[in-house]
Amino acid sequence: MRRAILAVTLGGALLTAAACGDDAPPATPSAAGAHSTPPAVAVPAESKPNYAADTRQVCGKLETIYSKDLKNFGTELGRMIALREAKQADAAEKAAKAARAQLKAVADKVRKETAAAQDPELRKAGAESAAKFAKSAQDSALLDKIKSTADLDKSLETLMTAWLTPVAGVCG
Repeated sequence: MRRAILAVTLGGALLTAAACGDDAPPATPSAAGAHSTPPAVAVPAESKPNYAADTRQVCGKLETIYSKDLKNFGTELGRMIALREAKQADAAEKAAKAARAQLKAVADKVRKETAAAQDPELRKAGAESAAKFAKSAQDSALLDKIKSTADLDKSLETLMTAWLTPVAGVCG
């Protein structure tokens, strides 16, 4: 699980670095245009609101949610796998329900924290991330596929990336 979280964290950092790059080529004046037109008058740019402090605060809350509540999800998921391997179907189903409940709790908390953010991009990313958590929480077939730790390794990394990528692009 640590490997999956590390992969998601590194993926988020790479996404952030890629998003910060400037794809526009540098402007170069043409030889003809440099002499024939007067220099443009600088128009004061409209200043953008600075959301940095609020974004740091909200992202810090999200980090706490991810570390605490996803850890609880992992605990229930581990319990579910152990019970399935022990052929205790009823108890394994209870653990699967508890794992889905943890995902729903994460979705609700992410939605709540990001809805109050000042940055509209963070609000949008939080809503998208929360929707992905909520969708996974409702998908009982998602956990039915996980019967062993090998199955977990195959699916968890992809899920974590999908859940966290929207917010990682803003909080990274």
